[in-house]
Amino acid sequence: MESILLFVLVLALLFIGLPVGISLGLSSILFITFFSDDSLSSVAISLFGVGTHYTLLAIPFFIVASSYMSTGGVAKRLINFAIASVGHFRGGLAMASVLACMMFAALSGSSPATVVAIGTIAIAGMQQVGYSKEFAAGIIANAGTLGILIPPSIVMVVYAAATDVSVGRMFLAGVIPGLMAGGMLMLAIYVVARIKGLPSEEWKGFGAIIRGGKEAGWGLFLIVIIMGGIYGGVFTPTEAAVVAAIYSMFIALFVYRDMGPLKETPWVLESDSKVAKVGFSGLVYGVSFFLVWEILSFFALADSESITGGDRAIWGLIMSIGIAIFYVFMRGKSLNTSIPACLLAGLPIWGRNLSIMGRSFFPALFGDESRKVMFEGTKTTIMLMFIIANAFLFAHTLSSERIPQMITEWMLGAGFNWFTFLIAVNILLLIGGQFMEPSGLLVIVAPVVFPIAMELGVDPIHLGIMMVVNMEIGMITPPIGLNLFVTSGITGMSLSRVVKAAMPFVAVLMVFLILITYIPALSTTLPYAIMGPEIVN
Repeated sequence: MESILLFVLVLALLFIGLPVGISLGLSSILFITFFSDDSLSSVAISLFGVGTHYTLLAIPFFIVASSYMSTGGVAKRLINFAIASVGHFRGGLAMASVLACMMFAALSGSSPATVVAIGTIAIAGMQQVGYSKEFAAGIIANAGTLGILIPPSIVMVVYAAATDVSVGRMFLAGVIPGLMAGGMLMLAIYVVARIKGLPSEEWKGFGAIIRGGKEAGWGLFLIVIIMGGIYGGVFTPTEAAVVAAIYSMFIALFVYRDMGPLKETPWVLESDSKVAKVGFSGLVYGVSFFLVWEILSFFALADSESITGGDRAIWGLIMSIGIAIFYVFMRGKSLNTSIPACLLAGLPIWGRNLSIMGRSFFPALFGDESRKVMFEGTKTTIMLMFIIANAFLFAHTLSSERIPQMITEWMLGAGFNWFTFLIAVNILLLIGGQFMEPSGLLVIVAPVVFPIAMELGVDPIHLGIMMVVNMEIGMITPPIGLNLFVTSGITGMSLSRVVKAAMPFVAVLMVFLILITYIPALSTTLPYAIMGPEIVN
């Protein structure tokens, strides 16, 4: 009876308008003070434990990486690449928006960030070519949810911390479902486009795809660094988050130059000669290939006893020189200049840019725009970690009162099997997702359902992906669906119009949820093929 009182306290505090984090924490403290045998010191220990939890330390760094990658230039490059890839199909611009959301999701790990970054550009673009505002908003609201399913995902990190499973396996488990969800949304768009006669973009050839890929390449390479580093055994997911934050900051400030003191500074000036431009481009391709080769070969061959770092560097240098020479040879035929002369002519452009970057290094790191990005990232981190910390405290209170064990015994005694149990979990999460932030809800629900799932033989990684998909749907269902509010904010549409626009595509995600729930292989095949099965102690 006292256990029921804990849930009543939470609902009462939410009903009177207190924020979710405060409601969870205050109800736990009141319950421990007046109704539990547990000591109040456990409150301090639980809250302190969240701040020192190694897995959760990844969250602030992924948020910072997302903040830097959310600059308009990165999103625009991804959209251009997506349009070049799928824009020629019926409804191609809408399909390209979904593809851009999938790519940005792999950079940010956040659904709201994906909606803002892609939606602010894509919705206006779709309207210009004849799509209705409602259709465009519904697509972005739904496609933005892929931000928590396609790795790296902050919600997956939270699930891993709450249940003590592998973050690396969770990231791998999200790859196939993430691609599948994006594919299902794109297929639904194509069907609607054929019925309604929506426009398609002009096919501009494979050259446009290659150019778009080159422009977006430095941003997309972040995916390779994170996933390759983790599964190459170079660093842990938490360390990968730190690398992602540093890489994102460097790319935004010094390579793409979308912000900071170099914002209006092009790499190549109009006054540079054609010979210097060709030589500089050849050197860029050579240096870029060398850097990519060194990173990828290190991930793949770091533990090799027969191939040293020097061997990798020599091979990389030879191939890089070959690529630079080949580019200059192909592009410089009409310049009547030798290949060495072209390459030497490009060196002053390199020198000028390196000099500018050196002088602007500290002003870029500590300038107004960088401080703004860090401030926004810090605000998001504090908000999210406050909810997670109080949710962990609530989960601790549940555990100390043996509520998960009581629920497990009741469900097993009532004759639940794995099939009916997964139905019950889906219903619980779909309802809870309408009222709570995904990370906080996961921290509360995961410790309760996890032991039951283990008793019934449900795979822990499969359970995690299923819960993440439920959180996806929760983000686009009223009254608290965060993506709905974000989409409403960037479009100026009322919340009711956004909800109506999003609902047809929510049906697609509901079908997707059923597939994920009852076909475990979709979630477990890739992580177990690469890392082996998850062992639960």
